[in-house]
Amino acid sequence: MLKFAPAICLSLIVASLPLAASAAEGGATRADAEAMVKKGVSYIKSAGDAKAYGEITAKSPQFILHDLYLVVYKLDGTVVAHGANPKMVGKNLIELKDIDGKAFVKERVDLAKSKGTFWQEYKFTNPETKKIEPKVMYCEKLAETVVCGGIYL
Repeated sequence: MLKFAPAICLSLIVASLPLAASAAEGGATRADAEAMVKKGVSYIKSAGDAKAYGEITAKSPQFILHDLYLVVYKLDGTVVAHGANPKMVGKNLIELKDIDGKAFVKERVDLAKSKGTFWQEYKFTNPETKKIEPKVMYCEKLAETVVCGGIYL
């Protein structure tokens, strides 16, 4: 009979887990979201809007971590960069509501105008699991936009 060391067994178990994981399960964390947004803001400032928005939307590895990606909105709710769904770029989502009826994009741009930097909770479809899950989004206002990155709880 074969015997396996506990570390090998644990490695086999971990390797078989699904890729999507909440922060509690080892996915992206709040700290990851804050760091990613700050990296995005810095990159937009240094590279310029067009180049940075293109990199974010093209899912550049520097702007993706597990299920964490960046989204950039104009303050009217129009998407200018989207790290999970390029089809959203150019669309005004100000009226978009989550499953509970929360107009989260409107709330997001309002918070950007009033607070500048904030966390926001809502429900959204996780692009990895395709399920609607609770999400918390960290956002920073940059000029006439808001740069956001969120994690699934």
